[in-house]
Amino acid sequence: MFALSSGMPPAAIAVVRVSGPQAGAALKTLAGRLPEPRRASLALLADAGGAPLDKALVLWFPGPATATGEDLAELHLHGGRAVVAAVEEALAATPGLRRAAPGEFTRRAFDNGRIDLAEAEGLADLLAAETERQRVQALGHASGHVSRAVAAWQDHLLGLMAGAEAELNFADEDDVEVGDAVARHLIAGMTELADELGEWLARPAAEVIADGLSVVIAGPPNAGKSTLINALAQRELAIVSPVAGTTRDVIETPLALDGIAMRFSDTAGIRGEGADVIEAIGIDRARAAVEAADILLWLGPPKAVPDHPRAILVAAQSDRWSGDAAAEAEAAHCDLILSAATGEGMDKLHRYIVDMARTLLPREGEAALRQRQRAALAEARQWLEIEPGSREADDLILLAERLRLAATALDRITGRAGVEEMLDALFGRFCIGK
Repeated sequence: MFALSSGMPPAAIAVVRVSGPQAGAALKTLAGRLPEPRRASLALLADAGGAPLDKALVLWFPGPATATGEDLAELHLHGGRAVVAAVEEALAATPGLRRAAPGEFTRRAFDNGRIDLAEAEGLADLLAAETERQRVQALGHASGHVSRAVAAWQDHLLGLMAGAEAELNFADEDDVEVGDAVARHLIAGMTELADELGEWLARPAAEVIADGLSVVIAGPPNAGKSTLINALAQRELAIVSPVAGTTRDVIETPLALDGIAMRFSDTAGIRGEGADVIEAIGIDRARAAVEAADILLWLGPPKAVPDHPRAILVAAQSDRWSGDAAAEAEAAHCDLILSAATGEGMDKLHRYIVDMARTLLPREGEAALRQRQRAALAEARQWLEIEPGSREADDLILLAERLRLAATALDRITGRAGVEEMLDALFGRFCIGK
């Protein structure tokens, strides 16, 4: 198989990758020879009829120690559209070669054991990363941070399983004390590992980095919500009007503050009376968005702020107060005074949001797990938790079975157990040639 593995032309350089048992033959056909393995070599590429295609750098990587685990060739071409098209046409005419499907190179790497499932997910996130936080988190996964932790847990389980099997197969059935001692040792090891898995599960989920934190702007009608989201987005995203109820739906835009991905939402003004049927739907959606928000920016009376664990009370539209004593009195109970129109308080709001967002993210250098990984880890922990004094605590066979089930659950994080149904969806996230 072959595919363009760099960005779409035109570009300075285009990299075409060929992988599989015909990679060597294809390279020899185009370049006239196989270069020394793993050393770049200049070659004049020509098609089967001898017509020149391009002068390019070529590399040859014999398998299995390659990115895909197969024989692999790379052609570093001049990045013009016509050059790439001509080389791809010549490769397509080579017997035994075909164009790669999206993500097929990475799928081959997974199938051939060059990367595991957690690393493949990290690579997919790395290709989609738009912020510094996303890049660091994805690179950690792609580099095997989670995989190494899982390997250590599996080694721990393997030792416990070996002890259980040895006692079941070779112990003297009459030696009850030895059996009890082994069971206590197993339970202690299982409890220790369950506690460690619990610490990982207590970390924030990776989705808050990959998908962005939800920041919802809410308040009564005409509180300055749309003006604020326009100022944050630095474009006319929402309609600003003195007419109450202008915003009828949730308007969302992705933004990055200090390298942290966020999703800011402008919502319909929340009021109890006077709303028509359409506006009432918008108010219901606004309330739902507030409940689901990671951070709430409340642009209304402090006494009316919804019950939310991370609410920032904003006294907005300060440019309109003109000595309004009531507005100034309310502002005294807010976290900050703001005018999106003049820029007053915008820097302080920025700092408030970023500081609060950091409390929801993993600490520096700490790996976070995706929902699929968290579910497998939670199941493994469940099998490792034993009720004191329960029948299972005295039964080595049941303890050994719990250890086996915990190991199977952990294997779903990095291996194949129970994950076949999601592999196509995962590798479909990759571009052609990745």
